[in-house]
Amino acid sequence: MTPRDASDDSRWSDLDRPPLNAAALRRGLVQEGGLWREVEVVQSTGSTNSDLVALAGAGKAGEGHVLVAEEQTSGRGRLDRRWTAPARSGLFFSVLLKPAEVPVARWGWLPLLTGVAVATGLSRSAGVDTALKWPNDLLVSIGGEERKAGGILAERAGDDGVVIGVGINVTLREGELPVPQAGSLALAGAVSTDRDPLLRAMLRSLEEWYGRWRDAGGDPSVSGLQETYAAGCATLGRTVRAELPGDRSITGEAVAVDGDGRLVIATEDGVQEPVGAGDVVHLRPAQG
Repeated sequence: MTPRDASDDSRWSDLDRPPLNAAALRRGLVQEGGLWREVEVVQSTGSTNSDLVALAGAGKAGEGHVLVAEEQTSGRGRLDRRWTAPARSGLFFSVLLKPAEVPVARWGWLPLLTGVAVATGLSRSAGVDTALKWPNDLLVSIGGEERKAGGILAERAGDDGVVIGVGINVTLREGELPVPQAGSLALAGAVSTDRDPLLRAMLRSLEEWYGRWRDAGGDPSVSGLQETYAAGCATLGRTVRAELPGDRSITGEAVAVDGDGRLVIATEDGVQEPVGAGDVVHLRPAQG
């Protein structure tokens, strides 16, 4: 056996967490006429979203650029909340999209579209039941309890682009979870935790949904996105409290996701109030 260089020890120290195969990912995803143009895998970075926004701003990344990190040291969620996980324990990636055919007013559907695509791809490849918590969380069931296994963050990249970041906990063990409410695909009983096919499945699903939405001019109804999102959204039908800036809150039943991607809350006063993702600081069960 050829001795391994000591510098490689960290990459192979956990045999349950082998590194991604960048060359195989490119072969499987970068196709003539397809959406994905470049698949780049880095060992470690602060934030794939920040890096890809910078690459786009410097003209070094175009639509269909995928940036994947084996480890994120400064991963961010919505409202700059931190997202951390051990190296190679999850899938942390960002994509650059430029939906020129879609009015900017409809770009707010992109994180919800990504949620549908990720949930669909993981259901097919990991064999786990997933649900979406509006606006950007992916939930799995562990011991009959819903836990967050992933999140989505969308950021503008110049005037014509959006970078969407996805973080999915794949093999995190109970003792590695950052908070008790977190979960992972492995803890949810996934039939596979091989990250290469999981990533390919998510990106292929995202390509399919993005193409459908873009061909419909971003119309969430015509593309089927609004109906599909609502069907998979665990928030709907529950009594929630939306905490808003300025110490304001709205409590009521989450009854719909409207055409602008906003959550519609029916209050006890009989008023239906839509709230946008950018307006909500926290969305919690009303009794929480």
